[in-house]
Amino acid sequence: MPSQIHPEGSGPPEAVTDATERIFALEEEVHQLKEAVTSHAVVDQAIGMMVAWGRVTPDQGWSVLREVSQHTNIKLRNIAEMIVIWGRNGELPPEIRSELEDTLDRYGPTQIPEGPTAP
Repeated sequence: MPSQIHPEGSGPPEAVTDATERIFALEEEVHQLKEAVTSHAVVDQAIGMMVAWGRVTPDQGWSVLREVSQHTNIKLRNIAEMIVIWGRNGELPPEIRSELEDTLDRYGPTQIPEGPTAP
């Protein structure tokens, strides 16, 4: 099989360029999927906290997170991260806490706890 020799100034064959572009696209997709898996885990943990503390169903917990995100104009993943951190250290920005309480109240009579107590 003869080797392909390209005149000076001509680029690689189109198939090589297409393959390279495809590799870059796949690498980007893998990166996005890894981020999605991480984000999904955090959101699931926050939903679990809503179920436990707010005594709501998992679907309602998802709706609570979505509504808090929409009303505060903060990405849902970031809201979920703040809630998970709040579960560990008891700190939640007042505007997020207020919106969370209001939203949970719409799904049932609840009052969220102050957060974990220090040992």
